[in-house]
Amino acid sequence: MRKTLFMNIAAVAVSVAVSGCSIGMAMSGKKAPDLAVVKTDAYRQDIELQLGTPVQASSNDLGGVTAVYDYEVGNEPSAGRAIGHGVADLLTLGAWELVGTPVEAVQGDKYRLTIAYDKDNKAKTISSQKI
Repeated sequence: MRKTLFMNIAAVAVSVAVSGCSIGMAMSGKKAPDLAVVKTDAYRQDIELQLGTPVQASSNDLGGVTAVYDYEVGNEPSAGRAIGHGVADLLTLGAWELVGTPVEAVQGDKYRLTIAYDKDNKAKTISSQKI
C-alpha cells in the first residue's frame, strides 16, 4: 500500500515537473502593438516605440529609409490561459501538454509592415502583409 502511494505521488511529481510548456507559453506572449500611431506623416521614433527595431532597413528614393517590422497580434500574455493549462496538466498528470503546447504554439497572427520614411523620418508609404 505504501509503495503504491509513493509511486503515485512520484508519478504526479514527475509529470508536473516536466510539464509546463503550455503554461510558460501562455504567460510569455507579447502584447500587440498600438497600430493607431502607424500612419502617414507619423515620425519614425513614434512608430518604433510601438513596433520596436526594424528587422531590416535600407535606403530609399525619398532620401530616407525603408524599414521592415515584424509584429504579432493575438498572443498577449494570459494568466487565465496559463491557469487553465495548469489545471488540465494536474487533472491529466501532465498528458495535457500533448495538446496544450501545440495550441499555444499557434496563438496569434504574425504580420510584416513595410514603411518608407522620407529624409525627415516621416512615414510616407505603409504596406502590411500577413506572414
